[in-house]
Amino acid sequence: MAAYTQIGQLSIDSGLYDFIETDALPGTQVDSGEFWQGFESLLQELMPLNKALLDKRDNLQTQIDNYHREHPTLDAAHYKAFLQDIGYLQPQPGDFQIETTDVDDEIARLAGPQLVVPINNARYALNAANARWGSLYDAAYGTDVLAESDGAERGKGYNPVRGQKVIEFARQWLDNIAPLERGSHVGSTAYEIVGNDLLVTLADGSCSALKDSGAFAGYLGSKGKPEAILLSHHGLHAEIQFDASHPVGKTDPAAIKDILLESALTTIMDCEDSVAAVDGEDKTLVYRNWLGLMRGTLTAELSKGGKTIVRDMADDRQYKAPQSGELTLSGRSLMLVRNVGHLMTNPAIRYKGKDVPEGIMDAVVTSLIAKHDLLGLGRFKNSRSGSVYIVKPKMHGPEEVAFTDRLFNGVESLLGLAPNTLKMGIMDEERRTSLNLRACIQAARQRVIFINTGFLDRTGDEIHTSMLAGAFAPKAELKTMTWIQAYERANVAAGLSAGLSGKAQIGKGMWPIPDQMAEMMKQKIGHPKAGANTAWVPSPTAATLHALHYHQVDVFAIQRELAKESFDGRDQILQVPLMEKGRTLTADEIGRELDNNCQGILGYVVRWVHQGVGCSKVPDINNVGLMEDRATLRISSQHIANWLKHGIVSIKQVEASLLKMAALVDKQNADDPEYIPMGPNYSDTIAFQAASELIFEGHSQPSGYTEPVLHKKRLEMKALKK
Repeated sequence: MAAYTQIGQLSIDSGLYDFIETDALPGTQVDSGEFWQGFESLLQELMPLNKALLDKRDNLQTQIDNYHREHPTLDAAHYKAFLQDIGYLQPQPGDFQIETTDVDDEIARLAGPQLVVPINNARYALNAANARWGSLYDAAYGTDVLAESDGAERGKGYNPVRGQKVIEFARQWLDNIAPLERGSHVGSTAYEIVGNDLLVTLADGSCSALKDSGAFAGYLGSKGKPEAILLSHHGLHAEIQFDASHPVGKTDPAAIKDILLESALTTIMDCEDSVAAVDGEDKTLVYRNWLGLMRGTLTAELSKGGKTIVRDMADDRQYKAPQSGELTLSGRSLMLVRNVGHLMTNPAIRYKGKDVPEGIMDAVVTSLIAKHDLLGLGRFKNSRSGSVYIVKPKMHGPEEVAFTDRLFNGVESLLGLAPNTLKMGIMDEERRTSLNLRACIQAARQRVIFINTGFLDRTGDEIHTSMLAGAFAPKAELKTMTWIQAYERANVAAGLSAGLSGKAQIGKGMWPIPDQMAEMMKQKIGHPKAGANTAWVPSPTAATLHALHYHQVDVFAIQRELAKESFDGRDQILQVPLMEKGRTLTADEIGRELDNNCQGILGYVVRWVHQGVGCSKVPDINNVGLMEDRATLRISSQHIANWLKHGIVSIKQVEASLLKMAALVDKQNADDPEYIPMGPNYSDTIAFQAASELIFEGHSQPSGYTEPVLHKKRLEMKALKK
């Protein structure tokens, strides 16, 4: 049993209490006694409201379930009227514009990739923070963006054939980033600064200036022989590095050794879906890492080439300006923090003997820690505009957004922060939010800095909400249907109509296959083309490659054009993606779908429950590594639950598939020394039990969320280890 420290009506995990008292509070100008008393008052005020909102979710779901029982055939107009009558579908607000101020450029005025990483993994967090700059050469050489044909294979040693392909690939991209008045960067032999202009010597010996002289932003070294050239395009920077003695530079006609791209402009440090944090011990680690990021003191040790390397946060980058003076660019991604949603409680802190809502706890503690940045107590500044960026997930409709706004008001008062210092990111991942998105934005109009879409959670909620409407189409088909296309388009339209362009991010979801970068480059350009000024990527390398899309596409120009259009999309979003009437799946089709879902569930759950790993690259049924978090688990478990409910599969079939896939998952992880297998007595293991419960009790899980089962089973596992 964890030890607790009693302060008033609060019982705080003693490890967490010591961290807050010793590390988080000092320097923040917040008195310890006033902090705990104010925290208690906030819980007293907000816990009943939090519960009432969760009760409303359950009540609405009960009414929707009853509706589908009474109306086995959906009539679109009747169904829409019903949702309006029960308050699920609310009136659209009139014209309004958000009023958010003091927003950093990385969020408001720049377009580029966004990373999401589990904050409890210090190495991942540091890699993401430092992913503001990435090597284009490394990204091209080490991924499948370049084919491995014609002797260009990736291997343990350096392959000069592949190296030449990388150089040509990067030079072609320079033509896009910094086009010349004439000719091409391909084959260029020299770069020099004459006066205040950059001149490039072409392959034929002639010289050319840049088509846009303003694209030359800075340099290192001397004008006649620069060590680096800084370029600017669409607000993003690229740095050409020169070194004739470098193994790559000496093979390049202009002695270019690398090209660095400004890559992950922003990173979401995640306390939620990618993290397994179920008690005071886990939450203390989450908060300690966030403090290390805010103070610039976080480090991580790793072994590389037989040596131990200590990784820390990157310094800012200094350049000479073309005319005179210096230019400083951030060396780090601007960090947002994703708090937990409204549903879960956590025993890290108890109020009157009850576990407190984790979302309230996160808001208080992560904001307290962020005050270190606001007061300039660390090595670096995260927000130069004096804001704290909190992404709030899994909110259902405008009332829940308004509740978060009230929570943030209370936290600002508690911590002595100016009103609207805490900015809000609204994740559009629940059906009631999608249908009422403009009202959600309006409810946070003075602090909203982010909306985004996400297929996985949004589909999980789609299935759970309409569980009794009928059998859903196979999972892969759901992405192609009317509702999801309308959802993606309506999100951008709602954001633009509310004035987010130039003030906030309109984001799109994750590319989940980190080893398939060539396919990402084909598909993910669709996000900026759709008007999204950020989109999620699974790794720093993916951020560098995705940054190229923002050089191809002027997102803000697209947003200006899209803002002229009007799109509501509600009727299309309300088209429940059921299987066509009369369609019969073959036994083989059903078996493949079931095995694929069961394998994905088990592959993720076993690491979450047995090892406390909230996000990792999990091999799918075909051994393709996919970035998995709780959102993927939600859609897969809800999909099987739906097919069980409508007789597409039987309990016996699901049980057989679970056993077969558990053996496969154990085999796939056999080389991991940290892995705790489920076999041979599968049904006796906690992870297998968790996976089974998520499926067979899927309809009764609140909104189809997986957290209640995962937290319960992870606590069981931790108790066993002790």
